[in-house]
Amino acid sequence: MNRPDPMTRNPPDQAPAAQAATPTAPPLRLNAAQALVRVLLAEGVDTVFGIVGGKLSPLFHALSQEPKIRFIGVRHEAAGPMMAAAVHAGTGKMAVAVAELGPGGLNLASGLGVAFNNHLPLLAITTNQHRAASYPHVGVFMDLDTRAVTAPLTKWNAVVNDGRRMPELARRAFREALSGRPGPVHLDIPQDVLGEVHAFAADEFDVAPGRYRATLGPRPAAASVAAAVELLRSAKRPLIVGGGGVVAAGAAPALRELARRLNAPVVPTQMALGVVPSDSPHFIGHGGIIAGESVKHAFERADVILSVGCRWSSWMWDERGALARRHHPLININIDPSALGQPAMHAVAMQADALEALRDLLDALGDTAPPPDAAWLAEVRAVRAAHEAKLAPMVADTEDVMHPAALAKAVADAMPPDALAVYDGGHTTFWSNDLTPVHAVRTRFHEPGMAHLGYGLPAAIALQSQFPERVVFNLTGDGAFGFTLNELDTARRYRLPVITVVHNNAAWGVIRMGQRAGLDFEMGTALEDTDYAAIARGFGCHGEVVTRAGDVAAALRRAIDSGLPAVLDCRTRFVPHPAVGQFVSMNKYGFASLTRGA
Repeated sequence: MNRPDPMTRNPPDQAPAAQAATPTAPPLRLNAAQALVRVLLAEGVDTVFGIVGGKLSPLFHALSQEPKIRFIGVRHEAAGPMMAAAVHAGTGKMAVAVAELGPGGLNLASGLGVAFNNHLPLLAITTNQHRAASYPHVGVFMDLDTRAVTAPLTKWNAVVNDGRRMPELARRAFREALSGRPGPVHLDIPQDVLGEVHAFAADEFDVAPGRYRATLGPRPAAASVAAAVELLRSAKRPLIVGGGGVVAAGAAPALRELARRLNAPVVPTQMALGVVPSDSPHFIGHGGIIAGESVKHAFERADVILSVGCRWSSWMWDERGALARRHHPLININIDPSALGQPAMHAVAMQADALEALRDLLDALGDTAPPPDAAWLAEVRAVRAAHEAKLAPMVADTEDVMHPAALAKAVADAMPPDALAVYDGGHTTFWSNDLTPVHAVRTRFHEPGMAHLGYGLPAAIALQSQFPERVVFNLTGDGAFGFTLNELDTARRYRLPVITVVHNNAAWGVIRMGQRAGLDFEMGTALEDTDYAAIARGFGCHGEVVTRAGDVAAALRRAIDSGLPAVLDCRTRFVPHPAVGQFVSMNKYGFASLTRGA
């Protein structure tokens, strides 16, 4: 009896068969632009913003063949990165901004600053002269070292000098954008590289993102969790600060639960609007120092501060620097190690993903965390109530020219419950910040990092492209609106019916106030006699002038019912916000120490 040979899978009594050859799939022949689009698809990118350009034709041809990716053509390249950044702010997804060589790259840089300073990831793509005439450039018109121009405004950037490296470099771009502290990245691709055809392995584009970049964590060190819990258990007046890292990690529910267990007030930063709802018993104002005395009071009285995903920008400063003083025991959680220890020094630091850290803290605290001083939260909430009491007569103002508070409240009251809103402008945003209710993250958007006026309309358009069933508002000032009002044409062409509400006080209001208060002069601050509603109609949009707060709701209803992008030109007067003094104080840090001996 023949027995099977344990060293072979051949059945007994049969001669070894020739090993079946695995069919080898033929290689893919693609140009670099097509290879790039394949990587975009693997990463789930569904929207590209930019302006078409001749030397980008291979890329646009590749995009035209891919129905899963939508192209939205803007009117100025700066709007592209603003839109791509807003996509991530609103959805957590990556988007792409493209620009032609030379001036296209220069324009792109303006919008990249928005993404970079707010830590919002996107992929920027530019083209350049062919390799024989670039890096170093030889003097052809539109020459530009675009890589150097965008380097200070990106986490990582590179020139793609060989199309065969496109999959590798595109994947690295996503890895750099999404790892650690997120941010924009940039690939500059010479025109001949985009169009060159190469052979790629048949399975080259089957690689899942999880194979080449981390998608989870990191968790905090156990010793740091233990030290943090010891501080929190000893706290009588704990204060929680929630930053953009909470939103990026999907950690808002965990932060709310921690606030409940600690009975702690919460300050959401400008990048974390909605981390606690504005009607929450833990809410004491959001946005940092401009939320008024309640935030400053909370910091002065807190005995332990827990900071989660906050970089402690100047919105969290006063004239003495970071509101978390050196004497505060600060527990600082951030995925970026460079955000730990500067400008706010800590007692406990955790380099960790916000959700992972909060889960570990909740597990370690348990459901029976010792309660802090029961009067603490009520004390800070009472200061917040006093701030709201200051706003009440402003909201009720019925003078002939609208008070900005009355306008902001009228808009807030007329908003559909699921509406999205972008705050644009300088001083104008303070009124929206105070008077627009917020119930969830990724529903209210500000641009605190670069504070780039004109961000509102591009961001609203991008959000509308992602949420076509929701009403999207751009709440802006007249000065800010002027920077990007040309994108009304983009909104109309792509049937994205965003609603722009312009606080039109016909001036650079804060600048005028500062000139008069400082050196008692006025220059260049007037913006009279512009009819923004007429401009909107000229673009084929809906436009109305509104002069009374009582007429706002009906005007908004008509704007929404029009189905068009719409502009409500609301005539207001300039009134300093109650927190404008706090805003001024945050800019004095450093300057005061320099002038102390003068």
